[in-house]
Amino acid sequence: MKIGLMVNGLQIDAYYSDHEIQNVHIPLLQQIAKRHALTPHRRTLVFLSAPPGTGKSTLTTFWETLSRQDPDLPEIQTLPMDGFHHYNAWLDAHNLRPFKGAPETFDVDKLAANLRQIRDGDGDWPQYSRQKHDPVESAIRVTAPVVIVEGNWLLLDDDKWRALGEFCDFSLFISAPAAALRERLVQRKRAGGLSQEDAEAFYLRTDGPNVERVLCHSRPADLTLQMTAEGEYVFA
Repeated sequence: MKIGLMVNGLQIDAYYSDHEIQNVHIPLLQQIAKRHALTPHRRTLVFLSAPPGTGKSTLTTFWETLSRQDPDLPEIQTLPMDGFHHYNAWLDAHNLRPFKGAPETFDVDKLAANLRQIRDGDGDWPQYSRQKHDPVESAIRVTAPVVIVEGNWLLLDDDKWRALGEFCDFSLFISAPAAALRERLVQRKRAGGLSQEDAEAFYLRTDGPNVERVLCHSRPADLTLQMTAEGEYVFA
């Protein structure tokens, strides 16, 4: 299936084979639906953690589309974690701006407060602005019965991030070959206008350490997908 998706304000053409849809994505969403059926009186929170380059945002937007097409599935809403970056002024004051995207550059206490709010009722969610390069508060209104919070660090094996587990009803993880992620991430920077040399340098400074940290220091999830070198998803 070729489908046009609006991802982070950009129109993306995504492709998922019928085999992958029927054998991976729909069964996964059915598992989430069963989990929601256990607590239908409140919102179900799903954590999706994965390293950079695994296509989290595109994939979860596709899941939103599938949930709207199947009357047997609850509506799903995706909430990116990027809106919980510390503001640039804070990062500059702590000499962390060059490492933006690392776990230390996120406001975990603020994330916990928002998770508590949306678990207990409707609420707002911040969104990261690619124009301002800072969060925009209350940019997303949360209304769906099932939300998928997606980011790199939601399952990080660290005391502060581990404490977020009290808000998680079901956890997902995407693993992938590190070499394939490096190629995808370097090409992403090249597409954004960087030279090959600068794109490689960015990977070594930022994306590469984040990939290694997510793959090697995340806690086990309830369900794990493997992204192949060809960009398809299978159950691990």
